[in-house]
Amino acid sequence: MTDKIIQDACDEACLGTEADVDHVKANLINDSGAVEIADLFKTLGDPTRVKIIHALLQSELCVHDLTQVLDMGQSAVSHQLRFLRNMRIVKRRKVGKTVYYSLDDDHVEQIFVQTLEHLKHH
Repeated sequence: MTDKIIQDACDEACLGTEADVDHVKANLINDSGAVEIADLFKTLGDPTRVKIIHALLQSELCVHDLTQVLDMGQSAVSHQLRFLRNMRIVKRRKVGKTVYYSLDDDHVEQIFVQTLEHLKHH
């Protein structure tokens, strides 16, 4: 069986599409925006952080709850939560000595749910 190899390059005779390349270029995300988006996806690139986000998608939880859900130590969970908080993915709420964590906003939830849907689609 012969598989046709599709190269990720234009044919030498390609003159481009009918797209307005100048318009696309003028509206292209700037460097700092691109870095912020890349950093967000790097943050989501860690399986432990993904599990934390998925758990918090289901319910607001304290660190102890998360250690039970993830079968991890408190210092490891706290480290990941601090990272996620610095990236504005999770927020915390303190009641007495207990700190509760939840997703920072609906956008985080939407990104996560859309990603799950995308993966189910394949």
